[in-house]
Amino acid sequence: MTQDEINQSEWSNPQNWSGPKWCKLYFSRRDTRAWVPKWHQAFGWTINLGNRRGAVWLVAVVVGGIAFVVCSNVIALNLAVRK
Repeated sequence: MTQDEINQSEWSNPQNWSGPKWCKLYFSRRDTRAWVPKWHQAFGWTINLGNRRGAVWLVAVVVGGIAFVVCSNVIALNLAVRK
């Protein structure tokens, strides 16, 4: 089996998906992709939490989101103080 076939087989396995239908999480150590299509491909992509690169992406997305909120609040407070 090629790695592409393994990736597709792992993606197709329902045991690698958890959570409600509208928000499924994907975890597969055998799948080498960090980002995989969602169970319903029309909904975009999701992170493979079983892959080291996927875990790094998860941390980056969470930290980036928090940094965005903090920076937005700091900028808003600075603008409010100047008025």
